[in-house]
Amino acid sequence: MPSEVEGTTSHIRKIIHVDMDAFFAAVEQRDRPELLGKPVIVGGDPLGRGVVATCSYEARRFGVHSAMTASRAKSLCPQGVFIRPRMDVYRRTSQEVMEILHSYTPLVEPLSLDEAFLDVTKATSDGLLAVQIAKDVRARIERETGLTASAGVSYNKLLAKLASDWRKPNGLMVIPPERGLAFLAPLPVSKLHGIGPATVDKLAKLEIHTVLDLRNASQQTLVSHFGKLGLWFGEIANGIDLRPVQPNRVRKSVGCEQTFQTNLNDRLDMMTVLIEMTERVSSHLFALGLAGRTVSIKVRFPDFKTVTRALTVSEPIWHREAISAVLPTLLTRAIPSDRGVYPSVRLLGVALSGLVNTETDAVSVDQLSLLDELALNGTTP
Repeated sequence: MPSEVEGTTSHIRKIIHVDMDAFFAAVEQRDRPELLGKPVIVGGDPLGRGVVATCSYEARRFGVHSAMTASRAKSLCPQGVFIRPRMDVYRRTSQEVMEILHSYTPLVEPLSLDEAFLDVTKATSDGLLAVQIAKDVRARIERETGLTASAGVSYNKLLAKLASDWRKPNGLMVIPPERGLAFLAPLPVSKLHGIGPATVDKLAKLEIHTVLDLRNASQQTLVSHFGKLGLWFGEIANGIDLRPVQPNRVRKSVGCEQTFQTNLNDRLDMMTVLIEMTERVSSHLFALGLAGRTVSIKVRFPDFKTVTRALTVSEPIWHREAISAVLPTLLTRAIPSDRGVYPSVRLLGVALSGLVNTETDAVSVDQLSLLDELALNGTTP
């Protein structure tokens, strides 16, 4: 089977990744022009235990980023302008952006409120260039919403997303098939989809630091250390990503997991890591406008035995306090102690499933408004 790079032009897909620039913060700057050029931080109260939802590029220069505690953001950027999120406005604006994208192709896969993939292969069959569609999309978004977006154009999802990140903010980049391998070669492996910090460390032990190193590694080596994932790493290192754009993609869960360089055997350390993950999961749920009823944790032991434990709550939740409240019970179920001694673990994960859309599904609006207040202020019910 020929790779996407080796195939003829007729077999090459035309994929665009559109990513709004600092979306929540940009909406606030649009609606309040006096905030233009200032470090805007959208999220919780910096005097409480709230978190940052997103921030403007002016704030990012100080090291502020999403999922960071608001108090930490305040210490890094004392002059930052802290604003409470207006999710109804962000979702309404997101709908406007998605309508623009759908006017070019029905093959639109939203990843969150502020980014999406488009497959414009059919739209370019009459000779229209994908890059021209991307330019037109960006121009319409700015004209119709007053916001800027970055876009990447390439022959698969992997490279289209890398391209949109490359020229942020307010940029456009094209990676044609003949340039894909050369573009990937010098990149650190951390830039590739599916390779997180723990995998980066494991690859480094194999003297694999760049995508070119990964490309030159044998399939046998990758599979022996990473199992089926090793096959995926080999493919993306060679610029191959066959994932289709899925317009009806239904998200089943939102989660986070981490493999440790050194196994954990202290329960307090395990809980600390789980709560840190919960911050990220909560922030992601908040940005997507989702809540869920089932909290689960995943534990992998040094012998690679993996267990999961789940607990379903009566009302949909998304804020970190509600998720964190069930973690001790789940951890005890997953890792029973022997006279106070806990076995070591090499991986922990947290996920929320049974998802509902907080705007369109049958969820108590009053209840979710209360949860918004609690999460943003960092208080516990």
